[in-house]
Amino acid sequence: MSNLKLGKLPDRTPSKITITVSADLSQALKDYATLYRQTYGESETVAELIPFMLAEFLEGDRAFAKARREGFSANFTIEKSRRVPGSGSE
Repeated sequence: MSNLKLGKLPDRTPSKITITVSADLSQALKDYATLYRQTYGESETVAELIPFMLAEFLEGDRAFAKARREGFSANFTIEKSRRVPGSGSE
């Protein structure tokens, strides 16, 4: 077997996830898509933006990154925020 510098590529099969969001969060996502278009001159749908938004969120969550590095167990908990997404309390 060859010793290629590039390892085997990871599974890139997309996974479909369906969610329901509050009216406020839905509007905020639409507003974000509008601002994205105004900023970059390219129109992207909310559905196209969400995977990248979630990836950025997860990459920026230090407690989550630390837990993944340390191989957290099934009963691992991260201190919960008091904010409820889309509730207007952000």
